[in-house]
Amino acid sequence: MSTEIDAPPNLSALYLKAAATGPLRRGRELPETEYVRRDIAVDHDHLAEYDRVCGFGLRDVLPATYPHVLSFGLSVRLMTDPGFPFPLVGLVHVANSITVHRPLLVTDVLTQRVRVADLRPHPKGRQLDVITETSVEGEVVWRETSTYLRRGKPDESAPRAERAAEVEPGSATAVWRVPADQGRRYAEVSGDKNPIHLRALTAKAFGFPRAIAHGMWTKARALAALEGRLPDAYTVDVDFVKPLLLPSTVEFTAHRDAGTFAVHSRSGKPHLVGRLH
Repeated sequence: MSTEIDAPPNLSALYLKAAATGPLRRGRELPETEYVRRDIAVDHDHLAEYDRVCGFGLRDVLPATYPHVLSFGLSVRLMTDPGFPFPLVGLVHVANSITVHRPLLVTDVLTQRVRVADLRPHPKGRQLDVITETSVEGEVVWRETSTYLRRGKPDESAPRAERAAEVEPGSATAVWRVPADQGRRYAEVSGDKNPIHLRALTAKAFGFPRAIAHGMWTKARALAALEGRLPDAYTVDVDFVKPLLLPSTVEFTAHRDAGTFAVHSRSGKPHLVGRLH
């Protein structure tokens, strides 16, 4: 069932709804709702701020990760609807795949569709996909699958997912110093104000010693480091392996021939691993 949305959802209201209804959610199935928003024009000032926060240059072509931000409100609305089975707070973003069929331009007028699918077992609970399609004049030009984990009773029968890539630490392409306020800066431009990303105090309430960077900021920052070397059409898969605590100094490594890249801690533990194909 498709439902048309005329304007971006009010994220502040949705977060309050999530807090109030989260403890009551005990469902076993995903809703069949699809939210659709049409006639989306790119706000040039917002895009410029997103580019600055994520490290992209100012260009007429949208970063591959930017439509994720545009559709984020639809995703949150869907995951706070009465039929969604899990609390929004506590879902863990474990993987993300984006396919760019052709470059999106700042002048394009977009239509976005968001739905959830494929509730399935995971060794640490259950997982599901949030699927987003972005179209221009009826043509799907961008597609994203974000995989979320709901931690729960271990299911040893669940297949263990293969990572997007395996990239050994060492021979870093770049070293990034990620400041303590990176989560707050990305939250302002993305709308993703999950408390685990904002401050150490709020992150500790959810079991983290400090605030952690958004996975989608880390993916965007990696693609910004590859800017100018990406084809017009490609798929980029990443796994979010280990939280990136703020502040941190991390190493970015890219292997052009293999199409693989990763973000590691200075001790060699992976935060993100990815593959371009």
